[in-house]
Amino acid sequence: MPELRKDYILNRYVIIATERGKRPDQFKAKKTSKQVKNCFFCPGNENLTPPEIGRQLLDASDVKGWSIRYFPNKFPAVHQEGKPDITTDNDFFTYADAFGVHEVIVETPDHNKELADLSPDYISEILKIYKQRIEILSEFPGVKYVTVFKNHGETAGTSIIHTHSQIIAYNIVPVIIQEKEEKSGKDCPYCKIINIEKNSFRRCFENNSMIAFTPYASRFPFEIWIFPKRHVINITRFNEDEFIELAEILKKVLLKLKELNAPYNMYLHYGIEKLHFQIVIAPRLAKWAGFEFSTGTIINSMPPEKAAEFYRG
Repeated sequence: MPELRKDYILNRYVIIATERGKRPDQFKAKKTSKQVKNCFFCPGNENLTPPEIGRQLLDASDVKGWSIRYFPNKFPAVHQEGKPDITTDNDFFTYADAFGVHEVIVETPDHNKELADLSPDYISEILKIYKQRIEILSEFPGVKYVTVFKNHGETAGTSIIHTHSQIIAYNIVPVIIQEKEEKSGKDCPYCKIINIEKNSFRRCFENNSMIAFTPYASRFPFEIWIFPKRHVINITRFNEDEFIELAEILKKVLLKLKELNAPYNMYLHYGIEKLHFQIVIAPRLAKWAGFEFSTGTIINSMPPEKAAEFYRG
């Protein structure tokens, strides 16, 4: 029997269509070719990107002397020009300049590797660059929020196959963050949710400081959330063990998704005052159609309990 489920705290619903359920291997996506003539992000092509902001060398054998490099996006969605302040005219027309900074982090010089292929120590260094850029960009005049995200696979929105993450610092706090903050209240609901889900059929992975589970009202087949067990609102406040243990769990999640050749979107949600930090990974193995767009209610044919079995696998 299909079941209507509501998000833990948001006014957002999904239909878990158990009768449409498939086995995990029936969601497996076709592999896409990685053959390109001239990849902008490969070693030797540094001149094809804007001047870099920074680089990190993790292995002396890395070609051209970098393991991770980051630079402004060549085709930015936001610019450090104009007026960041939001204005409303005639009651209904609210606007501002799309003000901010758009950056790219190339995660490895190896064109044929994915984030899932990197070691936990290596992934930890990428996470620390996320931390560093959030700290720095948050201080820019006009910036209200710094969103860090990764698109993996064509149907997830990536335009360059070489594995990379993106950062957009811009002049509003996203509505979803405002809603989560508002619903968080004095006592963090996510702390309670973590304590419930770590003993549920949706539990996937756990270590000393991190927990990963498939959310009760999953919008996407194999959607999975990762939380620090400690109530911390931002990755900028992580200690060394938390970076390593987050990297360990993230690698496990991405290796399972690699079995399905799954395109995915990954993004960080951090708090302004009280929201419990979280990473959301949304595999893009199903398409939203008329019902989803007309109602805002999502039909998901992979129950999160079954998805968690796949992750625990």
